[in-house]
Amino acid sequence: MLRIYKTEAVGKLVKLKNFRIVSKAWFNLINPSAQEIDKVSSMLKVDADILRNSLDADERSRVELDEGIFSVIVNLPLLDEDGNFDTLPCGLVFSARNFLTICSKDNRIISSFNKNTAKSFDTRERTKFMLSILYKITQFYLRYLTIINRKTEHIEDALKQTTNNQELFQLIEIQKSLVYFTTALRDNHLVLEKILRMTKSPASSAILNFTEDDIDLLEDVIVENKQAIEMVDMHRTILEGMMDGFASIINNNVNQIMKFLAAITIVLSIPTMLASFWGMNVAVPVASMTYGFWIVIAISMLATLLVIIYFRKKGMF
Repeated sequence: MLRIYKTEAVGKLVKLKNFRIVSKAWFNLINPSAQEIDKVSSMLKVDADILRNSLDADERSRVELDEGIFSVIVNLPLLDEDGNFDTLPCGLVFSARNFLTICSKDNRIISSFNKNTAKSFDTRERTKFMLSILYKITQFYLRYLTIINRKTEHIEDALKQTTNNQELFQLIEIQKSLVYFTTALRDNHLVLEKILRMTKSPASSAILNFTEDDIDLLEDVIVENKQAIEMVDMHRTILEGMMDGFASIINNNVNQIMKFLAAITIVLSIPTMLASFWGMNVAVPVASMTYGFWIVIAISMLATLLVIIYFRKKGMF
């Protein structure tokens, strides 16, 4: 899907319906077809491989400046309908006169730049627009980390009541999401640092046109990204400790159950053993007595009671 937007003089965001040569417009590609990629590549004079790389789910974040085309690939966070978190590569490309974004899936970050929020960005200011997207990405990381924190606390409360596999699987899923976030944020940090260095390069400055305000905004993005990295590391450490703690609790519960079952087995074996002795077809004590049966029962009960008292003192019950 290809959509082209442009900010007019009054600050209104307008969707362009005709595929014509435009200037200072925003080309937004979401899961584009091969024909759309070829068309945009031809219109903007951008290498089609740059666009295709942004659609690769395993693509790492990076910055490229080649033949007057500046491109950035960053990984943004995703929250699907099932409540699972993931990351998605997204390409930000500067052509000669326009700005282009390309993602393989629709997402809340790019979608947040629309007619309702048109006052917060301007397609004619490409550098500031790109930095606004990068800033929005870091904000969504922080927002999703807050959701992960609340979700982890809810699962922890549930596990305190009962240790079900469902909650443990949810913790494993969160742990996997944090690994994705850690990798993506660290790669994005390297990209942001490289862009900051490029602000001092004459070759890149001719394309990006960084102003002092743009540099301040970029530094704010770097600070927010560092904060997100620290929060992810903190959540991972807490979650790893929680998983180890619950694993120890589960092992301890299993040991307690096995200890209880062993004690029950020993207690039940005492009357069984005495009944086996007095049930043999040989002469045994008190066999000829009138109350011999009750004597054996009493001995069995007494021996069983003594063993129970002993196990109670040892904490077996």
